[in-house]
Amino acid sequence: MKLQIAAWQPGVLAAFGSAFLFGAGTPLAKWLLGQMSPWMLAGLLYLGSGLGLSIYRGLKGAARPRLNPGEMRWLFAAVLCGGGIAPVLLLFGLSALPASHAALLLNAEAVLTALLAWGLFKENVDKRIAIGMAAIVAGALLLSWPTNEATASPSLASLWPAFAVLLACFFWALDNNFTRKVALTDASWIACVKGMVAGTSNLLLAFMLGAPLPGAFKLSAALGVGFVAYGVSLTLFVVALRHLGASRAGAYFSTAPFVGALFSVIFLAEPLTWQLIAAAFLMALGIWLHLTEHHAHAHPHSVLEHEHLHAHNDEHHLHPHEPAMEGTHSHRHRHEPMNHSHAHYPDAHHRHDH
Repeated sequence: MKLQIAAWQPGVLAAFGSAFLFGAGTPLAKWLLGQMSPWMLAGLLYLGSGLGLSIYRGLKGAARPRLNPGEMRWLFAAVLCGGGIAPVLLLFGLSALPASHAALLLNAEAVLTALLAWGLFKENVDKRIAIGMAAIVAGALLLSWPTNEATASPSLASLWPAFAVLLACFFWALDNNFTRKVALTDASWIACVKGMVAGTSNLLLAFMLGAPLPGAFKLSAALGVGFVAYGVSLTLFVVALRHLGASRAGAYFSTAPFVGALFSVIFLAEPLTWQLIAAAFLMALGIWLHLTEHHAHAHPHSVLEHEHLHAHNDEHHLHPHEPAMEGTHSHRHRHEPMNHSHAHYPDAHHRHDH
């Protein structure tokens, strides 16, 4: 029963959807990478994310959300870390590292996201969640481990390039935790802003390195893949952050490399390797441990005032309305202090100490 409840939790579905779209876009990005420079492609993917979501929001008539000064600071910090600083550090690292070694190091993002969430932002963690996180990350590491004997024993000429990639992962981990602070805001708007900033910064880097713009077909393909695999995926990831917290959302998203590898086997006729089978087992174990989590205890709620989409279908949102409102709606509302006990995730309404 617990497994069924957890599996259909909106944040879990959003996290898996985010990982699926990002992972499914990997084979397409790999094909496009043969047509243009890595930094041009990165810029176009991010820009496709921002432009696509801008068009979607325009057609939908979505209004720009209202953020208070504190929320704006968190969003600015997230965009600066994830869209500005991290890509530059990754560029420096990749300039002196084999791609296979960099792929291994990039798996540190999920680990650092969880460590920051648990240590700095005080998300609750227990042995079950920690073991599940370790199993999922181990599966991702196994998938990206180089199989070529010539590259199986990396020898780095310098530690600085590797450190730069790890530092990029650290800033992306900060980005994930900062974004969690504003995850109640319109997810498509957050993803749109981050896509536009990251796309612009990566394109500037590409042009600085002398990369030319691709032809119209390849340009359109990159923008389209970026909209789905980055824009829609990031929107779903923000929803997952809203419901699950940074560490759990990051753990589920770490299954994206498996999705990408599976699609490569199915559509690109790549061989089915023992690494893929072993990674599937490790990730399935980690996901099962997370899905069957049952975290319930008596906890306090202090006074909280904020604005987000909500419905009056739980005891956290039973405030009165004048005039009466039904269904999902958004307005600034106040949570009165209370003490109660129920199963919960470290979402925006459950950031208490343990």
